[in-house]
Amino acid sequence: MGNLIAEAVSMGWMALAIIAGLLVYFQVSISDPAAKKRAVFKTFIGMVSCLLLFMAIANYKTNFYGESRLLPVSLVMITVTTFVMALYFTNLSALLKIGGMMFFIAAFLSGYGNWLPQVEGGFPPVEEKKTWDSMTPEQLADEGEKIIFGGVGKNKEQGAIGKGQCPLCHAFHAGMLGERAPNLLGIPERAGQILEDPKYSKGDPSKREYEQKEAFPGSGTAESGLEYIAESHACPSCYVVAGYGVKGTNDKQSPMPAIHKPPISLSLPELAAVDIWLYSREGRDAPSFEEIVKAYEKFIPEADRPKQEEEKAAGATSLMADGTEPVDQILAKAQCVACHTIPGIPGAIGTIGPKLEEGTTAALRLKDPEYKGTAKSATEYIMESIVDPSAFVVKPFPDNTMPKVFGQKLSAGALKKIVDYLSQVKTGAPPPKIS
Repeated sequence: MGNLIAEAVSMGWMALAIIAGLLVYFQVSISDPAAKKRAVFKTFIGMVSCLLLFMAIANYKTNFYGESRLLPVSLVMITVTTFVMALYFTNLSALLKIGGMMFFIAAFLSGYGNWLPQVEGGFPPVEEKKTWDSMTPEQLADEGEKIIFGGVGKNKEQGAIGKGQCPLCHAFHAGMLGERAPNLLGIPERAGQILEDPKYSKGDPSKREYEQKEAFPGSGTAESGLEYIAESHACPSCYVVAGYGVKGTNDKQSPMPAIHKPPISLSLPELAAVDIWLYSREGRDAPSFEEIVKAYEKFIPEADRPKQEEEKAAGATSLMADGTEPVDQILAKAQCVACHTIPGIPGAIGTIGPKLEEGTTAALRLKDPEYKGTAKSATEYIMESIVDPSAFVVKPFPDNTMPKVFGQKLSAGALKKIVDYLSQVKTGAPPPKIS
């Protein structure tokens, strides 16, 4: 405030010197006493107005870029100045009143703006990104939950699915059964027990009766529960839990894909974060990040290790497919290939769900007496079967085997590509071209 007054006074003295000179001029040049009196009064009004004006300018200059919220005071001072001068300088009255009204509106708007809560400007602080090996176990567990379910605290939400897509097949809580994969509750303890199963053939993979003997030639078998979890992710068919194999293979082949490979492609740090969550959510002390990564390195050769993707920007999509991909990639990302046989789609030899020859079967199912859905055409039926699979359940497959999340996890473009492709797949006919 002291600086404001000092600056205003210094400018005011300059104005007063000019007006004092005018006052002397009026006294000398005007002979009529009445006219001289009016001139003196107007000169005094001019002095007061100039002082207000210069105070307003000083206040404006001091507070425009500062933290003070007194900017409207300057505009109020200028408004008062113009209206006071308009009263006594009638020849300029209209111009001064117009200017005064403009300053009054500006004062109101700036006053309202200053009344609103203020947000400090400037560049946002630089966000420091943590590296995987610098995270605490709690932070790594949170990252693991995000990878599995799409967010922290979402593990109990129906339909919550993250990049790892684990909930499409696995259950994670007591009392929940999965049709396609075992419940993962208690897996840190069960992993050690599985190693003692004669079918696992610990230490001698050549005796295994499963489709795949080793994760890669020379990798051997797991020697600890930690290593078993890593091996089960890298080589799901190295050991298949009874009852969860692909139908018709006598539990020799797992429907689960290797999740370090496309389309899921989890990196070793991401896989380690998932495992840490599996331990910590049960209140168990998880092995260190380095120990888990080392276990994965045993079963995933360096050439097959996917690179860690850059973290998506805030608000980025969590869709499995956005529709820009070819239809075979969309079906792979949604894991349709693990459950269905789809002619023309590489790797789509699943038997958990019906064979998808919708160009032939969709019309027949619409005529089925047990059909209670709302579709009126084959394409509508195919879309309905994706987003609401319980609307009609093909026998002899059980209900609630197929997740009901694809309406949220696949974009409209991705869904359309699937419908367009499946509607062209006909029994006995060559499959359509992939686009």
